[in-house]
Amino acid sequence: MRPIIVAPSILSADFDHIESEVLKVEPAGAKFIHLDVMDGVFVPAKTFGPELVRRISPFAGKMIRDTHLMVADPKSMIDEFAAAGSELITFHYESYDNDEDRFACLHAIHDAGLLCGMSIKPDTPEDVLLPFLPELDLVLVMSVEPGKGGQKFMEKSLQKLSYFRKHIDELGKKIYLEVDGGINDETAKIAVRFGADVLVAGSYIYGHEDYARRIQELLR
Repeated sequence: MRPIIVAPSILSADFDHIESEVLKVEPAGAKFIHLDVMDGVFVPAKTFGPELVRRISPFAGKMIRDTHLMVADPKSMIDEFAAAGSELITFHYESYDNDEDRFACLHAIHDAGLLCGMSIKPDTPEDVLLPFLPELDLVLVMSVEPGKGGQKFMEKSLQKLSYFRKHIDELGKKIYLEVDGGINDETAKIAVRFGADVLVAGSYIYGHEDYARRIQELLR
């Protein structure tokens, strides 16, 4: 049985009390803290930058600062986020239009001493990540369209999870398989069954009084 990790997304947290919002989830069972960075270019929405990562890092304890860059040119931001306290940076395959730039970004993340993940949008074929897989530390499958709130879990993401689980297991390397979008107590069980071992959840955790109960419901 694979250990399952819950990664609360602070995008759904109370930003007026963001330090305490981060502090609360580690004792509740979270191992990652998920940081959704959007630039208003790669996706329609715009969120926060490295200054917020720097602000919350002292309160993250042992949780991995899991930074998801939904931006047009992630490579240009790596040094800033590394200095701010990010420990894992995930960028999108679709951020670049050629593999040379994608590999350059991947290598720059590792050169900064960080773990590296790559993500694909729901309509991107999963096999495009195969050339990168041996060098990755994490694969992120988006189960909603990035940058748009209030979406339901897309069932077509399950075939992607199954595909990556098979190839990760064949490689025999520790590579996290993360899923993000529409995760709740029901979809979490399905995603885990299809191979996910990191569950990103925002509104399912934040906005509710008992964080520990919500996280444990995802782990069952």
